[in-house]
Amino acid sequence: MFERLEDIKNKYEELKLELIKPEVLSDYNKLKTLSKEKSDLEEIVTKYEEYQKIEKAMLEANSLINDPDFHEIAANEVKDLSEKLESIKKELEILLVPKDENDNKNIIMEIRGAAGGDEANIFAGDLFRMYSYYAEKNGWKIEVLNSIEGTSGGFSQIECMIKGSNVYSKLKYENGSHRVQRVPATETQGRVHTSTATVLVMPEVEDVNIDIKESDLKIDVFHSSGAGGQSVNTSNSAVRITHIPTGFIVACQTERSQLKNKENAIRLLKIKLNAAMRQKQADEIGETRKSKIGTGDRSEKIRTYNYPQNRVTDHRINFSIMELDRVMEGNLDPIIEALITEDMRLKLAGENFNF
Repeated sequence: MFERLEDIKNKYEELKLELIKPEVLSDYNKLKTLSKEKSDLEEIVTKYEEYQKIEKAMLEANSLINDPDFHEIAANEVKDLSEKLESIKKELEILLVPKDENDNKNIIMEIRGAAGGDEANIFAGDLFRMYSYYAEKNGWKIEVLNSIEGTSGGFSQIECMIKGSNVYSKLKYENGSHRVQRVPATETQGRVHTSTATVLVMPEVEDVNIDIKESDLKIDVFHSSGAGGQSVNTSNSAVRITHIPTGFIVACQTERSQLKNKENAIRLLKIKLNAAMRQKQADEIGETRKSKIGTGDRSEKIRTYNYPQNRVTDHRINFSIMELDRVMEGNLDPIIEALITEDMRLKLAGENFNF
């Protein structure tokens, strides 16, 4: 680890020298690239220099331990400094863990009602509200791109963009099938039903370099309706695009302008295609969704929301919290922090968290 830290420190010093060269200062793109590279290393270098400073102080304190006049003071100093070194070492280990390049990006989130009919759609609506509350608590903004309301409430499908600081770093763990256990409002005998909704999270990619041929698109226009479209449903402003080669279907209806909805739909299509390409499954459309969220079957779940027991359980890390009511109000931090901790633990062990 320390050899790697030395290499990083040397690279950081080299970058500092590069950044003051006239040919770099006059080249905006190069200056921007090198500045970002230096910035990415700065936290590690600062922490490593702190470690070296404390290590030097501990060596000096150690040299006084055998002196009767300073033994007690030096021994206490060594103990305190040793604890600080161990703490900083752990921080350095975490800082050296490779970062996900998408962590600071906005996301596209898709929520669908899956197994359970009307109750699944109602639950999909509950999940959308939960994420909306969580976004509000974090100061993020939500933009609904498309929605299809369920006949008894909720959504059979809703797609939205969530914008803000480090959105993907927290919500990337939400990919998968979410299961709810509760007594539906339509249940007359008080029986607990099990339903599911699927959540798909994709990082926004700016300027996606994907060539989409107009001839590969089937474009339909229709009256906007439902969430975000109630005020514009008197004209054919909503747009649905089918990407014929892959079968991807995207729709946008939140804008009054058909042209703007088409632009948003194309952007959403590119993001979805990019997500599929990143997993080398663009030629197998079903596998992209299945690998991320499964089929939505009740037996495939990442998390269970048990209303009778007021419990939420994340099955990937065997974590439970008896605060379902608060979680549905957007208090997701205890679950997400537990997931981040486990992800970090596995990365430090050289393994990957399957989210």
